Amino acid sequence: MGAGKWYEELFKNYSHKYDQESFTQGTIGEVDFIEKEIGFNRNSKILDVGCGTGRHSIELAKRGYSVTGIDLSENQLKRAQEKAAQVGLTIDFEQKDARNFCYPNQFNLVIMLCEGSFPLMETDEMNFQILKNIYDSLAPMGKIIFTTLNGLFPLFHSVKDFINENGGNISSDNSFNLMTFRDKSMYEVEDDDGNKLKLECDERYYVPSEILWLLKSLGFKNIAIHASNLGAFSRNDELTTEHYEMLIIAEKP
Repeated sequence: MGAGKWYEELFKNYSHKYDQESFTQGTIGEVDFIEKEIGFNRNSKILDVGCGTGRHSIELAKRGYSVTGIDLSENQLKRAQEKAAQVGLTIDFEQKDARNFCYPNQFNLVIMLCEGSFPLMETDEMNFQILKNIYDSLAPMGKIIFTTLNGLFPLFHSVKDFINENGGNISSDNSFNLMTFRDKSMYEVEDDDGNKLKLECDERYYVPSEILWLLKSLGFKNIAIHASNLGAFSRNDELTTEHYEMLIIAEKP
């Protein structure tokens, strides 16, 4: 399997299949929400952290926004560039690690959606660093919009059952640790060439109070946490134990 982290192994050759996954089909509605949150201001400069195959970046660029997309995966970025070229768009896609980047005060909005790096990291310190890098890259009055795994969900539901019912394939009994709120599982997937991968996944779930504390400690204001519904982000949706993900919006003073 190689010596890379599980998420590096997964995204080595998994861009076409990724674009067909059910959880990547909500782009239009999600971008509608993003546009509304920035007041449809076409002068907004947007950074897409963990941009993957560029679906949000491309849709935003289609609508006239200046977008930069960063991701760790060379394979995902190559697919993003191909898709942008197919629709005649030039987007700045860069290979960067979310734990190690800074564009000082450059962006009016940073998005980090569909588990874009944040809950995949090995330590809480890494996740804090990602949010700090985002804060530093935002201009004053800039905004962050991101989604992450809802720690309330596994207290009431089986993560394994949820993922398998939604097109995934967890083969082993997953183990949700109540002390760390980390979920470890064996995930089976086919890459773009049909090779079967067995990956030892390790993801961090967060409860809302943790997210509030993380963001407040970095200086973010006007923090709002809501349910994350695929393709239908809304400030009207209250987060409950039934939601697998949460949607977070916050501002830099």
